[in-house]
Amino acid sequence: MLSARYFNAAGEPGDARPLPQGLFDGVVHEAVLHQVIKAYLANQRQGNAATKTRGFVSGGNSKVWRQKGTGRARQGSTRAPHWRGGGVVFGPSPRSYHQDVPKKVKALARRSAFNTRALAEQVSIIERFDLDAPKTKRVAEILGRIGVAGRKVLVLTDGQNEALHLSVRNLPNVRVMPFREASAYDVMVANELVIEEAALSSVAAGAEEVVNA
Repeated sequence: MLSARYFNAAGEPGDARPLPQGLFDGVVHEAVLHQVIKAYLANQRQGNAATKTRGFVSGGNSKVWRQKGTGRARQGSTRAPHWRGGGVVFGPSPRSYHQDVPKKVKALARRSAFNTRALAEQVSIIERFDLDAPKTKRVAEILGRIGVAGRKVLVLTDGQNEALHLSVRNLPNVRVMPFREASAYDVMVANELVIEEAALSSVAAGAEEVVNA
């Protein structure tokens, strides 16, 4: 069974806690993880790159010079690709890069991402983030006590935590999101995971749901 370091709300260390086997089963499916992350990145592309072919550039309605008798090569339009200001040959046109991935494959990749971080001992459990108002300095101190300051950190909370979200806006490389919304890409792009204890309790109780990555 995988385990993670445990810290109380003040950032003081305690005994290591076991991670719920429903999500942290120790199995990493690299092929599925690669497929889902590649699809996620592809789905972020707008696909709006475009160039004008000779049919869309302006001008060139008349023949450049007469067909014969000039001693020059025959030309039909100044908008041909080999003319300056002419159309582009085989240029990009708007397209969709969207890739569909089954929900079960997304869930498998998500488990693999969490297992990758757990096996590398890059998962920490915190009792809770107890903030009455946004306090960047306090959150920075807690992350420093946990030992993740200066690294790319993903803080996973038990539901929305507006005060915490506002507190980390000025902290570079720190991101906050609800545990249920974290995708395989979100987990893998971070170097350290800090998870609230209540979020893991819902996983252990079997309440974890498949989310869209």
